[in-house]
Amino acid sequence: MRENYTLTRLYVDAYLGEGSAVELSKDQAHYLGNVLRKGEGDAVRVFNGADGEWRAEISVVSKRAAILNVKEQLREPKSCPDITLCFAPVRKHRTTFIIEKAAELGVRTLQPVITDRTQFPKFNVEKARLQAIEASEQTERLDIPVIEAPQKLDAMLADWDIDRSLIFADEAGGARPAAEALRRLNGPAAILIGPEGGFTPQERDLLRAQDCVTPVSLGLRILRSDTAALSLLTLWQAAQGDWR
Repeated sequence: MRENYTLTRLYVDAYLGEGSAVELSKDQAHYLGNVLRKGEGDAVRVFNGADGEWRAEISVVSKRAAILNVKEQLREPKSCPDITLCFAPVRKHRTTFIIEKAAELGVRTLQPVITDRTQFPKFNVEKARLQAIEASEQTERLDIPVIEAPQKLDAMLADWDIDRSLIFADEAGGARPAAEALRRLNGPAAILIGPEGGFTPQERDLLRAQDCVTPVSLGLRILRSDTAALSLLTLWQAAQGDWR
């Protein structure tokens, strides 16, 4: 129901079913009780990525603890389309942008990739997961993205599922326009975005040698990594995802 959208929405790592009780984390309890000033009897929405979305009521709330009683299911479980975003970590705030927008745009899996020109290889998986959860809470999706541990590009390609198309944003030219190429694909897919400075010639050769790889162009201008990720995800959702 549309009126339920005004209720606070939380991701919980717990089973959800009619009559079940959910104990919130300390941070969530603080957010409900001290930031939002919610009290006993107030309603919230909760989801866990598996059981859909439920309305729950606060039965206990304090500065350090909160317990919810799950009342009724509002929406059935539903997963986002099977699209993976493979990206080279960039500066901290731009990596955060990529994670947040990928979650908003319905990416199912985020795979950090270490390339020869990756300048910021450190990647905190748990912090990225929390950022993805927050974006998922705010955008009404019923699942949360899976955050994988970083992999080197050659190792990722060596273990690649050949049934999954890999859409490679090739800034060096010679590729079909992205919108045209994406309309021709079917099935599970992944998007690969390079680092600041792009892929090396050797990496481009390696990628183009893979049968599952589709090089695409994003036009005459060289886009920053976060802009390229957002652009390609938008095009993919329009052509193959749940925007159709």
